[in-house]
Amino acid sequence: MQIISLSQDISLKRPLDMGNAQQLETVRLVLADVKNRGDMAITEYSEKWDHVKLDNFRVSIDEINHAKASFDPVLQKDMEEAAHNIRVFHEKQKRFDYEVDLKNTSFIGQRVSPLESVGLYVPGGLASYPSSVLMNVIPAQVAGVERIVIVSPPNDQGSLPDAVLVAASILGIEEIYKIGGAQAIAALTYGTESIKPVDKITGPGNIFVALAKREVFGLVAIDMIAGPSEIAIIADDTAYADEVAADLLSQAEHDPMACPILLTTSYLLADEVANEVEKQLSTLPREKIARASVENFGRIYVAETMTEIINAVNKLAPEHLEIMTLNPQEIAQQVRHAGAIFIGRYSSEPIGDYFAGTNHVLPTNSTARFSSPLSVDDFVKKTSVIYYSEETWRQHSPKVARLARMEGLEAHARAVESRSWTKEKDQS
Repeated sequence: MQIISLSQDISLKRPLDMGNAQQLETVRLVLADVKNRGDMAITEYSEKWDHVKLDNFRVSIDEINHAKASFDPVLQKDMEEAAHNIRVFHEKQKRFDYEVDLKNTSFIGQRVSPLESVGLYVPGGLASYPSSVLMNVIPAQVAGVERIVIVSPPNDQGSLPDAVLVAASILGIEEIYKIGGAQAIAALTYGTESIKPVDKITGPGNIFVALAKREVFGLVAIDMIAGPSEIAIIADDTAYADEVAADLLSQAEHDPMACPILLTTSYLLADEVANEVEKQLSTLPREKIARASVENFGRIYVAETMTEIINAVNKLAPEHLEIMTLNPQEIAQQVRHAGAIFIGRYSSEPIGDYFAGTNHVLPTNSTARFSSPLSVDDFVKKTSVIYYSEETWRQHSPKVARLARMEGLEAHARAVESRSWTKEKDQS
């Protein structure tokens, strides 16, 4: 990894890849085609890109039961415990209706309602991501969403990974479709003969999925346009180089564009970590991916003071931030912008990915400056409620009318003034 003085280079951002013109045109054509031709279009795209011809997109109960029967029971218990932890954490995020009492029996308030339906995109094909199922479904369930749909691209045998189906089964999700790519986003947005549309789409995917989500935003809600993974580690000379290197590579193996960064006050640690990264890379099954990430976007920044590092991290606003220093709690209090903060030597980033209970769907590309992790809030909507009694209307209507006329909106003013407390309905 390249070692750089922080004072010489504090340009930590990686450019956001939102595809090229050809990819965008492909996505737009797929969206329009599925909107117009429904299931037939999806069948053709599945055959073209997933190399499988499906007579039925929906996963059967028999397929789910077969996955459960053949799955490692120890791993299932691990997933069940992880699901419990995630649910406990997200239960604390629930919001409730409230009212503000005004005089004369009047009130204003807010009603919190769950979305009626959401669709979760789970990456698939050669990979298996049951953790995405847990992290997206559980907040929606806690929020009270009635209909939760999973879509995921099948392998060339026309099936989904057992782990994904077992995770869905643990959560009681049975509406699962074996479709992926932009065509899956189209199906969830517009609906087809066999798939009803949803109100919101969440979950990560490749560039075609990301572009499709961006295109349909406004017709449906989406969670975010997620970029490649990022990790920043703040470390001093109390940190262990092999552990720091391992944590950097935990994100580098995700994607060739992943961004692993170390910020340290120790030149010795910087050298040791650079050597350890190279040593550990050679033993990784995903070495090619991780090496591309490290060589293109990996950096080790050395600073004179911890204050410089904290300022740089707040500018970076990384997706994941680990703090491996003598006083990690104190430094964590000074961090304003990060998707998730992992404090101390034993809080390695994968603990948050899988088990601790916090959500691993996090803002990337410095959007942690204004965005938050996926939460129960993403699956509810708020409705304002206003009740004015006659007495309250009488007291305040002249003020409202004056404010409306100040803005040149005469009809607004007349609407308020039209209510006369002496007026009676003509019953004839």
